[in-house]
Amino acid sequence: MDQSDEQPRHDVPAFEPEPMRPVEDTTGDAHPRFWEAHLEAARRGSLAWGFLAFFLGYGGYYLVVLVLGAARPTHSGGFDPARPPQTGPLLLLSFAPNILLGLVPAVFSWWKGRGLRSDFGLLPRRRDFRVGLACGAIALVGSWVLTLIAIKFSGPPPATGLTRLMHGERTVWLFLFALFAFIGAPLTEELLMRGALWGALEHYRVPRYVVLVLTSLIFALIHQEAWRTPVLFFSGLAIGSARMITGRVGASVVAHATNNFLPALLLFAAAG
Repeated sequence: MDQSDEQPRHDVPAFEPEPMRPVEDTTGDAHPRFWEAHLEAARRGSLAWGFLAFFLGYGGYYLVVLVLGAARPTHSGGFDPARPPQTGPLLLLSFAPNILLGLVPAVFSWWKGRGLRSDFGLLPRRRDFRVGLACGAIALVGSWVLTLIAIKFSGPPPATGLTRLMHGERTVWLFLFALFAFIGAPLTEELLMRGALWGALEHYRVPRYVVLVLTSLIFALIHQEAWRTPVLFFSGLAIGSARMITGRVGASVVAHATNNFLPALLLFAAAG
């Protein structure tokens, strides 16, 4: 064998392995801030059933509203979940349709998916609380500012059920109503909007900012309160940002509850 073959060749640089690409680069348009959300999306299973859960959940909600309106005729024209009755157990009955918003996605998750913790990230983590509180505070303050602007240009908002409740009886039912507004409504609405609907759009690779705007718009419209639509849209953007950053519904539930804190606090004070 030629001895020259045994000598190291100094004219060829030694092989150096190429450094690994960051994980977020493998997801296309991912920004490092959303690495966490992409990891969460990769862990969960397919949420292609999210569209069906969303439409059945909201359809069931609307159907129950119609049934309650037919079963409980009043002088004002029937049952309106945006204008609940003032006294007694009927306060809680006003939230019965709202329960379906979260119940249907939960049933689909247990039936078709991997459960609430895996499909939605429903159990908040420490970071979910931090992000959720920050986004919820932005939603609360921004909504307050937008409301003041709207009052300046278009006058005070029309009377709502919340306004009448503040002048109603101070009973334990009012306290329970406030508790549901603070905890129950954020849970059910987030399972529908930032859970089922968001997860389905995410499954079909809709860009995250489009998902954020679209879910915020639908969130504002399904409340059916024309005067508050811009305020609700802003709230939806802030609350949805918690879901977009963390990839978990638990964060948006915390944000939604934070946004509902002031109205619930007023109701707690009225019940006291």
